[in-house]
Amino acid sequence: MSADVFTISLYLPSQAAAETEATITKWNVSVGSVFSKGQILGEIESAKAAFDFEAPCDGTVLRMLCVEGETISFEAPVMEIETSDVAMKNAIPSAQSKQSDIETIEAVSVQPTPSISVAGNVCILGIGGYLPDRVVTSKELLKEFPAVTEEYIFGVTGIRERRWAKEGEKPSEMAFKASIEAIKRSGLEATDLGGIIVSTETPDVSMPSTACILQDLLGIRGIPSFDLKAACSGWLYGLTMARGMIMSGAADNILVVGTEIQSQLLDKTDMGTYFLFGDGAGATVVSGSRPGHAIKQSVLKADSKGLPLAKRSVPGFKVPIGLENLNPWIRVDGHALFRFATGGFATIISEAIAKSGWLPQQVNWVVPHQANARILKAAAQKGGVPFERFYINIDRVGNTSSASIPLALLELQKNLHTGDKIVLCSVGAGVTIAAMAIEW
Repeated sequence: MSADVFTISLYLPSQAAAETEATITKWNVSVGSVFSKGQILGEIESAKAAFDFEAPCDGTVLRMLCVEGETISFEAPVMEIETSDVAMKNAIPSAQSKQSDIETIEAVSVQPTPSISVAGNVCILGIGGYLPDRVVTSKELLKEFPAVTEEYIFGVTGIRERRWAKEGEKPSEMAFKASIEAIKRSGLEATDLGGIIVSTETPDVSMPSTACILQDLLGIRGIPSFDLKAACSGWLYGLTMARGMIMSGAADNILVVGTEIQSQLLDKTDMGTYFLFGDGAGATVVSGSRPGHAIKQSVLKADSKGLPLAKRSVPGFKVPIGLENLNPWIRVDGHALFRFATGGFATIISEAIAKSGWLPQQVNWVVPHQANARILKAAAQKGGVPFERFYINIDRVGNTSSASIPLALLELQKNLHTGDKIVLCSVGAGVTIAAMAIEW
């Protein structure tokens, strides 16, 4: 054998964490076969999937270590080969390895055991956001209501314009763009992520989850990814879930995203909703092992008395053809929701401040879900923090549901200083209520 040729063992590429073994259904090579990188060496079935076993390099089969129909552990080699690919030489696993480095590179990003920082804090790292290009003014929407003025709409909602997605744009695509920015600002690579949580009431499809679609767009595998539904409070629910996962040791460097396309779910004859909602996505990475903006307290609640206040009967971000008469639109009981949300915001802000050991006058900023300017002004009067410290951008982006807090925080961060005390808060359909205290 040439000095440049060496012998290594090949292993099956590992699949989901729960998968421990797979069955060889067909071999496409035998002893003496010469193969090229990317060639299908065999067909494999595990408990949850069927997949092709691709050659990671050029080479020649020296010995087959299992036969067709045999079930084998992912930890065991399936064949020995000769190759001159130097990269494969560097990837040879030790005898104690549970899976080869080849598989780690090609199939699964394996995260190290997470470790909470010395200070015991879970921190928000970089924040990213995405807003569609199309700006929709209230004047444009008033074509449906000729007797109503722009100033009236602004007075009632606090909104002058919002962003709407273009035809064909999907929530997962918006989430991807926000995530790329958040990951970059965090100083990480996508392969550093240990989990993905997506909050959305407008998923691409009912199944699979938008989080799994996002994972694919990011080009990573092997980490937990799931959606959660908590309406406008969803991003804060997601951050709290991520914090718990990190503190329990389940994962670290978790991407949390809120993404919504609501523009296609609005009834043009319903003035109570038509002017409120916009589209967008916001994201951040939460870490227990890297310095950042420390999460001090999180408060989550839900009150089923608010079930009728905001609802929609049909899932997804589009109204399926033929269901127009089944009331598939977003519906809001404006007057009742105003009262409920005002009290919910005020209570949750006060509770988050108290649990953090702060006084209201110490809070530098409140970043609320951008629900309705009138609701937020009323909440400020009851919550003990002056409205001047509430960061508001609803006039330019509308109500983007679970994306609204990260989008607002992304804008505000240029005005923040180390040590600033910030309260994030939301009230959403459910009624879900959430708040988080952060020290910047």
